[in-house]
Amino acid sequence: MATEIEHFRNLVSLSAADGKIEESERVALSKIAYERGIPLDRMNVMLNRANEYIYLIPQNLVDREKQLQEMIDFATVDGEFAKSELDLIITVAEKLGFKKEELNQYLKNAGSKNP
Repeated sequence: MATEIEHFRNLVSLSAADGKIEESERVALSKIAYERGIPLDRMNVMLNRANEYIYLIPQNLVDREKQLQEMIDFATVDGEFAKSELDLIITVAEKLGFKKEELNQYLKNAGSKNP
């Protein structure tokens, strides 16, 4: 569970990387928290402290790719993407500076890893 919380906190901080968490990101995060069994009060504390987590967008491509891959792996741990997870990945990928085509390639690769 600690890893789930840690990954979720990363998602929260990535969502807040541009200084605010949009309502659509909030909705996606709450769905992900629910699916992952993260209590609502715990999620709200994380959302309220999002700015404290200060997630710096990686400056080099390797770290950005690693972060994106970790998000995708986290989202597909149950074998498939929930729409809320996919929406958040798309938003975060944009914040990380990925083009739509690049993201689609990562998502395609993730899909081929899952039976």
